[in-house]
Amino acid sequence: MKPEELDYIQYRLSKSQEAIKDAELLLNNERFPAAVNRLYYACFYAVTALLYSEGLTSLRHNGVISLFGEHWIKTKRLPKEMGGFYRGMYDRRQKGDYADSVSFSREEVEAWLAETKFFAERIQNWLNENVLRQDN
Repeated sequence: MKPEELDYIQYRLSKSQEAIKDAELLLNNERFPAAVNRLYYACFYAVTALLYSEGLTSLRHNGVISLFGEHWIKTKRLPKEMGGFYRGMYDRRQKGDYADSVSFSREEVEAWLAETKFFAERIQNWLNENVLRQDN
């Protein structure tokens, strides 16, 4: 893999971590729908880094979800639960951003924050072991 491709993967992973930090700030200020938005994007940035590592991209969020499912979940490179969680975060983000009268509780967002951190860490670890480590 070319250095600029590795740099792009690292950039997307750093965007994921930044979105998690943003979500924490929003959660602490009781901006729950906005926190859910940032949690979804933390997952999205991590997944797009993963897809990019194998030359896969999509212009649509549903396309990213489908490619993730097809290439990492169905092949059991990552656990099935991660696919369900990512799809669920997409649905929550859609509701929080576009539906009227949607609310999320602090407890829900705190749980999703913890799960998003785990999700992003699993992807980071997978990339470290399979792509970013240059000695393999």
